[in-house]
Amino acid sequence: MVQRIQTVYMVIVALVSGALPMVLNLWEEPDGATVFAVDILWVAIAFAGVSLLALVAILLYKNRQNQFVVNRLNIILNLFLLGFFVYRSLILSGGATVPQKGIGMLIPVFSIVFLVLANRAIKKDEDLVKSVDRLR
Repeated sequence: MVQRIQTVYMVIVALVSGALPMVLNLWEEPDGATVFAVDILWVAIAFAGVSLLALVAILLYKNRQNQFVVNRLNIILNLFLLGFFVYRSLILSGGATVPQKGIGMLIPVFSIVFLVLANRAIKKDEDLVKSVDRLR
């Protein structure tokens, strides 16, 4: 379980989406208020869901097909988060004071990259098992 590279990728996703949104700001309002993921309830729940889905996928190491599907659902959830952040960054008002976009908006991008890498490794393992079964 732990020795597989996809487990390492999913642990990275769980840590990145579980801890970093609470530390890194998402954006800064024009009045100077910094917005974190915990300030918006559904964003905090979505990040917790991403982290939880990654941990569930780690525990599904015996069933690679289910692990692959859970990672795909996790990618879709990250795409929704990324879409919201892109929408939010596009509607931030300009004017005399320019709002700052935070580095926390990139967390779903990193999660998606690591989930895609994990799915590639899962697919590679599945293909290896199928090729060994063919030889029997």
